[in-house]
Amino acid sequence: MDFDQLLVRFFGTDDIADLAPAQLADGLDLLRVQFGLERDGARRFALWCLAYMLGAAPDLDVAFKDEADREAARNFMDAVDREIVAAGDR
Repeated sequence: MDFDQLLVRFFGTDDIADLAPAQLADGLDLLRVQFGLERDGARRFALWCLAYMLGAAPDLDVAFKDEADREAARNFMDAVDREIVAAGDR
């Protein structure tokens, strides 16, 4: 799944900074519903990653039954958090 395509699918734009708070909330609701319905593991993980980056991801023990998936999610969180810290140092 492509990040920009996910933004357009759930929020109607690839520039999330342009969204009004109500539009962001509506898109997050759609994202949560799709996450709950998704059965493909890779797509489910991609949806969770998007939700994490937007501060709306469910807890790992709720989101993923498999420990390997939870560990991959932890690795993703660490990578995103390192990037945020590095960006702040620039």
